[in-house]
Amino acid sequence: MSTTSHASSFVFEDKVALPTSIRDMESFRQWARSDECPEGGWFSYLGGEVWVDLSMEQLFSHNRVKAEITAVLVRLVKSQQRGYLFADRARLSHISADLSTEPDCLFVSYESVKDNRAQLIEGADEGYVEVEGSPDMVLEIISPTSVRKDTVRLRELYHRAGVAEYWLVDAREDEPRLEILRREANEYAPVEPQDGWTPSPVFGRKFQLRVTLDPLGHPDYTLDVG
Repeated sequence: MSTTSHASSFVFEDKVALPTSIRDMESFRQWARSDECPEGGWFSYLGGEVWVDLSMEQLFSHNRVKAEITAVLVRLVKSQQRGYLFADRARLSHISADLSTEPDCLFVSYESVKDNRAQLIEGADEGYVEVEGSPDMVLEIISPTSVRKDTVRLRELYHRAGVAEYWLVDAREDEPRLEILRREANEYAPVEPQDGWTPSPVFGRKFQLRVTLDPLGHPDYTLDVG
């Protein structure tokens, strides 16, 4: 669900009320970093619109896929000693793209931080709470309520934000689909699979997402690295 940022108030399903002080991306970011922002739900500012999704995450076609991909990429990034892999709920903002959102995961290389393409933003009290700028890679896993957001709106805004590689995963059908999109001058272009493997220019490896059934008959996802 989306709404323009000029409304006097935002109330969703009688559960969440967004303050009227949200009038632009910066005021949204301040609210999102505050204790007033609910822990449940997905809240983003996408090109002048506040997007809210209060639906529960699917355990297998979303959460388990995300857990597998994140775990594999964490190990890979650590072995390469190239940067930071941030898991779910890490906020990404880009000022000129008018974007503030929480990808399913994102990768920021040490090089991007050193070159100031991406900055780690400190919280008001302690630690770091946000990435600002252009990460090297973001992942979104499509759910029934996020199809247009992931495939159209975020595809446009991540490109505008200079994200080098956009991973899109759809595990709603029997065979999961992993699409790696490479940033070109005007739009993202799909990286062509090779013998069932999809190369990633950012990580310098190729990947294959497959599914089997666990002992209880539920899908069990594996991200292979080649």
